[in-house]
Amino acid sequence: MKPAALLWLAVMSSPLAASPQLDFAFGILAEQRGERKAAAEAIEKARVADPAAYPLVSRVAEQRRADGDLEGASTLYREFAAGQPERIEAQLAYADFLREASPDDDFAAKLARDTLEKSLDRFPGDLSIQRRLFRVYEALEQRDRSLAMFEAIASSEPGPAEVFEAANMARTLFPKDDLKARARVDELLKGACLRVPQDPVLARAASEHFRTTGRLPEAVEILAKHVEAVPSSLALRTRLGILQLAAERLEEGEGTLLAVIAIDANQGLAHQSLAKLYRKQERAAEARLHAAQALKVKGGGVSEFVELADEFLDADLPRDARLLLEKAMFYHPQDADVAVKLAVATRRDPESRERASRLFREAESLSGEKGPTTDPVFLTEFAECLLESGQTKAAEDRLRTAIRGYPPERKKETAVALRRLAGIWQGEKRNEEAAKALLQRADGLDPR
Repeated sequence: MKPAALLWLAVMSSPLAASPQLDFAFGILAEQRGERKAAAEAIEKARVADPAAYPLVSRVAEQRRADGDLEGASTLYREFAAGQPERIEAQLAYADFLREASPDDDFAAKLARDTLEKSLDRFPGDLSIQRRLFRVYEALEQRDRSLAMFEAIASSEPGPAEVFEAANMARTLFPKDDLKARARVDELLKGACLRVPQDPVLARAASEHFRTTGRLPEAVEILAKHVEAVPSSLALRTRLGILQLAAERLEEGEGTLLAVIAIDANQGLAHQSLAKLYRKQERAAEARLHAAQALKVKGGGVSEFVELADEFLDADLPRDARLLLEKAMFYHPQDADVAVKLAVATRRDPESRERASRLFREAESLSGEKGPTTDPVFLTEFAECLLESGQTKAAEDRLRTAIRGYPPERKKETAVALRRLAGIWQGEKRNEEAAKALLQRADGLDPR
């Protein structure tokens, strides 16, 4: 007997034969094969055999809805909810179907309301039911019941989940300029934060509530208490530092952010915030270092990396520029602008100068004829690299191109390139008259 036949006999003689599980499996297999009718029949057979299985009920009902049979889908959900009153998911599924299938139908909304109210009687205080009931009451314009639901959730000492729900309801129930309602939400959030200061989601939400309503001191206080309770909460500790800076508590904010990176140097947002602070305070050296660390950790655009690298090069810090650009190549491995700047920084850094020649060639390959390798700085640096390896002709070509490429205002740099080219010719005792002319031109641009 063939192996396939033996396998079929084994399955059919097993306890799973003619079971809902097997029918469901066959239905899924038929779906994968694109046999839609066979799949629907198999899964329906499984549902009939096990009518209490919610996944089967939901799958069949949603297939009916997709086919346009809303009445059939509604019947399935209604019968399932009626037969399973002790199961919340059965009641929620029926109520959700009614609201989604007929969002503008008051009759459907009332059916959903009745279903949810009965369920709430059985499961008092369940937020998933209360949330849906609130929306139904609002849809039916039963504001008195909506307010009662809000009060039911907001009363006593609600936990974080209840506070979030009450705050959401308040946004629907009360206008933004209702100070009394806002004070109520303030009390709810503050009270919850006092009871559960270690909850990061609650602390962030409460802090944002106060920040977005123009009360930075309260926003800072909320986060400060959270950080005191959970010192390892670095994301919110960083947020605290940012808010302290926004509140003009500069020393506190700086100290908070420095404490964060002392714990974890890879907190990019903390570095970014410190860089912004130091730039405002004209502390350029510190700003550069933190900006570089932020880019290394978080990544950034090509222009961000290149512009910061230029700052390091202008400050005669080629090693810092090189390390930054090596990270930039990780984020932008095929970008010619980054490759060009990396070659220059590598050449200027004594620690890495011997590796520069290969990087110049790679940059030219990425750039093409009209790309960033036409930059005069790149060309003059590459020329020096070529001279060191005895490639005089190639160096001369790049110096000539660099001289033509410098803009008129870059007189000093143009003069340096002119003198370098003249020096090559004088050293080899050729083109002597041309060399003199180059030197005269250089002296005219940058008198010594």
